[in-house]
Amino acid sequence: MPVVTELRRFPVKSCRGEVLGEGVVEPWGLRGDRRWMLVDEQGEAMTIRERRGMVLLHPQLREDGGLLVRDTDRTDADELRVDVPSGADLVPVSLFGNTPFLAALAEESAHAWFSKAVGEPVRLVHADDPSRRPANPEYAGPDVPMAFADGFPLHLTAEESLSDLNDRIRQGPMADQGPLPMVRFRPNVVVSGAAAWAEDGWRRLRIGDGLYRSVKGCARCAIPTTDELTAERFKEPTATMARFRRWDGAVWFGTNLVCDTPGVTIRVGDEVEVLETRDPSDGPPR
Repeated sequence: MPVVTELRRFPVKSCRGEVLGEGVVEPWGLRGDRRWMLVDEQGEAMTIRERRGMVLLHPQLREDGGLLVRDTDRTDADELRVDVPSGADLVPVSLFGNTPFLAALAEESAHAWFSKAVGEPVRLVHADDPSRRPANPEYAGPDVPMAFADGFPLHLTAEESLSDLNDRIRQGPMADQGPLPMVRFRPNVVVSGAAAWAEDGWRRLRIGDGLYRSVKGCARCAIPTTDELTAERFKEPTATMARFRRWDGAVWFGTNLVCDTPGVTIRVGDEVEVLETRDPSDGPPR
């Protein structure tokens, strides 16, 4: 039976993450995951896709939900402390040009610190009420709330699939760009103990005490090509995945989950029981 081998959360979208031993799964995802986000002056999300240096910013979530942030690329930069905003100052924000929703502005000192780190004017916002942004009901079902994750509350990947991908990179023309660590794909939950790409066919899961639906595969952008320690960008893994994981004009790795039992705690070592499957021969659900 597969087991959970790693848990990660990313307190600020597109910045460096934290490794966890356990975490509470809320309706909108792992507690503390992507509850903060940087936006430009128009309120649009800023991500590693366009600003790869964001991966060098290292936020840590405080017990009260606030942040401590370091810039790993600037040894002279002071550590930033950010409190959870009251929610009195709300602004419209959007991800990828989709329907705007309201989020709470952090204090001016946070905007100034991140603007200096990113190299352009930015604002830091907090998802004070994730129910303002629903996940796509076509896949997730009705009324699934979201914080600032791309599309769904949780992202799961499998070690065996990464191992197969790394084997293919090793045999290809850009072998020097591998092997890749799993953090390149920025998952919340990593599992091991199933066949490579078995997650393409998973529909319903029990992980520890929680019940989950696998609702859609994860189409990959440029983020996995970005080294999480240096922010250098490469051609892998996109080049290799394009040869064997390409459908509908995108390359795919991992699957998106919705938790049907929010409030449960997920832990490293939890067993993963596959309760329902689909035919994986045509790749992930998309």
